[in-house]
Amino acid sequence: MGRIAKEIRQTRPFTTPAREMAVTLIRTGDVLRHAVESALRPWGISPEQYNVLRILRGAEGGGLPTLEIAERMVARSPNITRLVDKMVAKGLAERKAPEKDRRVVRISATARGRALLGELDEAIETTLRKVSCIEDDDMAVLVRLLDDVRERLVVPTAREGAARKRKG
Repeated sequence: MGRIAKEIRQTRPFTTPAREMAVTLIRTGDVLRHAVESALRPWGISPEQYNVLRILRGAEGGGLPTLEIAERMVARSPNITRLVDKMVAKGLAERKAPEKDRRVVRISATARGRALLGELDEAIETTLRKVSCIEDDDMAVLVRLLDDVRERLVVPTAREGAARKRKG
């Protein structure tokens, strides 16, 4: 048994290696999320808001429609509109309706949001340096294994399933 059993005070062995992997992965994800939340807390920013700012930075000046932001998020957010509303209220993002199609609203990071993102990136890097003890080759193997797990477990949302059917 790995260290997870001791950490969660489990006295009986896991029934399968897959169960131990699942518990370890869920616990590790929780620990990582808590570390990221703690790093962002001084700025009053949630991991989801940080993720949206990163997505908007990648989109550059034109911004993105809300649903596209939701599709690109690392962790699914059931209420992307409310999340964007909070960011607009904080002055981190803005809504723009293009002249050619006013039905579509694009979200962009404000200058304040882009400036803040640099500070947030530094805070996240400081947190991630704590796992620098893992060699790059081992990190690459871990990423590949996690990709395999995610690929086999993914349950698409109704919207994602419909999009796959149209493409297929």
